[in-house]
Amino acid sequence: MPVKIRLQRQGRKFQSIYSIVVADSRAPRDGKFIESLGKYNPNTNPATIVLDFNRALEWLQKGAQPTDTCRAILSYKGVLYKKHLLEGVKKGAFDEAEAEKRFQSWMTEKEQKIQAKRDRIKQSKEKLQKSRLEVEAKVKEDRAAEIAKKRSELLEAEREETAQSETEAAAVEEARTEVTEETKVEEPAAEAKAEEPAAEAKAEEPAAETKTEEPTAETDTEEPAAEAETEEVESPKDKEAQEKEGK
Repeated sequence: MPVKIRLQRQGRKFQSIYSIVVADSRAPRDGKFIESLGKYNPNTNPATIVLDFNRALEWLQKGAQPTDTCRAILSYKGVLYKKHLLEGVKKGAFDEAEAEKRFQSWMTEKEQKIQAKRDRIKQSKEKLQKSRLEVEAKVKEDRAAEIAKKRSELLEAEREETAQSETEAAAVEEARTEVTEETKVEEPAAEAKAEEPAAEAKAEEPAAETKTEEPTAETDTEEPAAEAETEEVESPKDKEAQEKEGK
């Protein structure tokens, strides 16, 4: 039965993680498996790999064939290199101590490379974060300067408005004082003008009395004249009466 070391998909959409399993090559990808060897999470940088080193080495020695991704994972963790050293020991090229020594030196070098990569990633993240903070600080400074400018403009406008209102209030007060002074000056003149018509009225009252008296006098003079005319009118009649009586 052909056996493969492959990945079995798990996790959610766009955040998938994988199990490293030993399964029959005829089984579906997410179907039954013989044994689980570890976990592989490609969402982190560097990728997180949890592997049972000894069990993976045993399955390789038994003839299990890894897929391309699993081969890269096993090479990354040193399983394939350990299998190669053990085959050299079987062939008599070197003993197990030398194989273990070579494997440990390789693992140390590999760990150093991994740590250097982690440090680079960390430094790049810190640098990126620092640049972002600088950009944010610059944006905040520009925003604060703009706000301060707007505030100064508003304060200047308020000062101008207050100064204008004060000048307007002063002008209004000045106009009021002028009006009050004019009214104070006009009041005595109005009183004098009011007194003059009163004096003229008093002066006209005797003149009116004299005028009223003159017509009465004229009427008195006219009454005797009217009597005389009546007498003149009556005299011819009297004469005729006298003549009749004489006859």
